[in-house]
Amino acid sequence: MDMYGKKYSVRELRRRVGNMDQAAAIRTVQLDDGNERPTRAAVFHTGAGLEFTVLLDRALDISAASYNGRAMGWRSKTGDVAPQYYEAEGLRWLRSYFGGLVTTCGLTQVGAPRPESALLGNGLHGRIGNLPARDIKIVQEWRGNDYVLSVTGTMRDTVVFAENLTLTRTVSTKLGESRFWIHDVVTNEGFDKTDYMLLYHCNIGWPALDAGSEMLSPSRLVAPRDAEAEDGKENWNKMDPPIHKYKEKCYYHDMAPARDGSVTVALVNGGFSRGNGFGVYVKYNKKELPRFVEWKQMGEQDYVIGFEPCNCGVEGRQIDEELGLLHSLRAGESKSFTLEFGAVTTKEQVKALKAQCAKVKPKMVGSYQEFVKKP
Repeated sequence: MDMYGKKYSVRELRRRVGNMDQAAAIRTVQLDDGNERPTRAAVFHTGAGLEFTVLLDRALDISAASYNGRAMGWRSKTGDVAPQYYEAEGLRWLRSYFGGLVTTCGLTQVGAPRPESALLGNGLHGRIGNLPARDIKIVQEWRGNDYVLSVTGTMRDTVVFAENLTLTRTVSTKLGESRFWIHDVVTNEGFDKTDYMLLYHCNIGWPALDAGSEMLSPSRLVAPRDAEAEDGKENWNKMDPPIHKYKEKCYYHDMAPARDGSVTVALVNGGFSRGNGFGVYVKYNKKELPRFVEWKQMGEQDYVIGFEPCNCGVEGRQIDEELGLLHSLRAGESKSFTLEFGAVTTKEQVKALKAQCAKVKPKMVGSYQEFVKKP
């Protein structure tokens, strides 16, 4: 393996360290300040500049993440918040929305709150991102020539008289990597067919996001969500400096996948011509997550671009129900989802991403309803 510009065999590397945490490790900690207390977390470092924190009590979502000291994800004003402070009603999900590189949304609700107030009444983006993991398993071991780091846990999104869904997540990486993976399995543990919604809220902030940054994506169709997004829609992929009182814009994308079904979307800043460029990419499979939402928020402090691979829209469950777009799981059925996250640090990476995107010419369409009717 290549470490710090030099190649080592497993034996040669093991001879040089008494404990592998000198090179790469997972450290379990408890966050203990203010309303983050008491949140269990697992902090990864790969020995190649990649560090990230997995919140064991928040669906194994990714809060802080960095590469060689540069933040990959956006951190909201709330900071990390323990799940007992979750407020489900209406838009109060935002009171504990830490941002982070990944916040998971679902499993029975994504997007705008439902009007009902009984069991089916769900606030913004559902409950899954505020559920603690159980049956946690941490792995730090050699597998052939790879030193593997992973954490696995299961969240139960269940209620008496209704759904019985589980999400089993594994977050993994390896010694020497500048990327990591999330592998999810959603299972209907009940005996009735159950509709579900799933969205990965991947939040990228400064320094990848800055004035002149560009979103690189193989977008075939782009649709503004509303009148706010309609204004300036021609600049959906161009980023601004922070703007006072900015109102968020959302765009739906239909992505052109590679032959294996994969889609890679990146945000890169304008520094590559000056030798200090940086970006972040997200890779997912369109066969697993057929839809994609771009959340563009150029506000002061709320300065973030959201990449949101999903199987649904963000108008709310009732809208997807009306349009016949809800996905479902039969009794006992499972579905798997895999995403990859990494840093963009070289001109060669940017060139390859732009070349892939250049094969597709995006077309703007008028509305979400028009967008979802496209083949």
